[in-house]
Amino acid sequence: MLPKFNRIMNLWSLSLQNIKSKPLYTFLSVLILSLSIALLLGIQQLKRSFKNQLENNLGNIDLVVGAKGSPLQLVLASVLHLDNPTGNILYKEALKLSKNPMIKSAVPISYGDNYKGFRIVGTTNTFTALYNAELEKGHNVEKSMQVVLGNAVALKLNIKIGDTLLSSHGLIENNIEIHQESFTVVGVLKPTQKVIDRLILTNLESVWEVHHHEEEEHDHLEHHHEKEITSLLINFKNPRGLLTFPRRINKQTNMQAALPKYELHKLYEYTSIGFQTISLIAYLILVISCITIFISLYKMVKERAFDLAILRTYGASNFQLIKMIFYEGFIVVFSSFLLGFLLLKIVLYSVFYFMESIDHQNILKALSLNDVLETGFLILTMVIVSVSLAIYPIIKMNISIILSNEK
Repeated sequence: MLPKFNRIMNLWSLSLQNIKSKPLYTFLSVLILSLSIALLLGIQQLKRSFKNQLENNLGNIDLVVGAKGSPLQLVLASVLHLDNPTGNILYKEALKLSKNPMIKSAVPISYGDNYKGFRIVGTTNTFTALYNAELEKGHNVEKSMQVVLGNAVALKLNIKIGDTLLSSHGLIENNIEIHQESFTVVGVLKPTQKVIDRLILTNLESVWEVHHHEEEEHDHLEHHHEKEITSLLINFKNPRGLLTFPRRINKQTNMQAALPKYELHKLYEYTSIGFQTISLIAYLILVISCITIFISLYKMVKERAFDLAILRTYGASNFQLIKMIFYEGFIVVFSSFLLGFLLLKIVLYSVFYFMESIDHQNILKALSLNDVLETGFLILTMVIVSVSLAIYPIIKMNISIILSNEK
């Protein structure tokens, strides 16, 4: 066992000596390959994080009902809270829909104001159940002009229970249209890493009161049945509701029904073009790095043909020489993978740590072992092909001709 171990160690030692003898080639090979590995793994991690964030924010929402317009805009506005709403719908019409026996829960939401850029959403206390959110401290909204803060809002603005705040009109922070009615903070939610962390929740009456305060003072009863909401978030008892309910709303009412999963899947497919482009660039860099490794090893084999021939005369077999070349390739791949993985972690965690310090949300999804193994297997395969081509001169080596030419 010991002589065999010594032979293996000698081959590893010779491979390391070869690498040290050409530092520039080795440096370029490792640098380009590690860059390719970092890009490939980085794209996979970003895709996984982006997709997870979209799916995570869906909560238990199967259907969104709102005003006619773009269904994607309706979903972005009502589910992800990223866009402007398509309009309003009558609250009494939404209440009629919510009584359908196929519906498990129907949560109305209404918004149009913000506090320092965070949206104030008027809804019911069942809204938190859509995201499985729980109170961290305080209590739920019990009467008008009370608010419960998402965890990121409370951390970002350093607001505590009992504090008051004045909302401004619109969905963008401004100091021009500030409402006079103040909200009182009565609760803070636990972090969920979902969109609810960035929302300020109140009841529907608060939103109506802020926007129609003067009108309601004069004729409260007359206008109560004309109250409006932005949209209705529906969760069905079973998937059968998805087959008929949206079609009926779109055909028989002046409202529209949008399927969040379908719309966000379209959005994901659209944005995937960017990911695919970067992935293509990463694959091109990978091919270039494999060509660099091939050229480096092939050049070494050709330039050191005499040394290799001498090794053969001292008893080394072709197989041992080939193993030496493979060890060299393995050292380059292992170093590159380690460097690429380290580079990826440093860059991504630095960027997302900075984002988390601003938004107080961690949206980075860890890479799965399968993703790492798939990328590693692909790179190893391509490097094995490169090394296999580089060892061709060893297979065709004629010791007598090489030694006679050298003399």
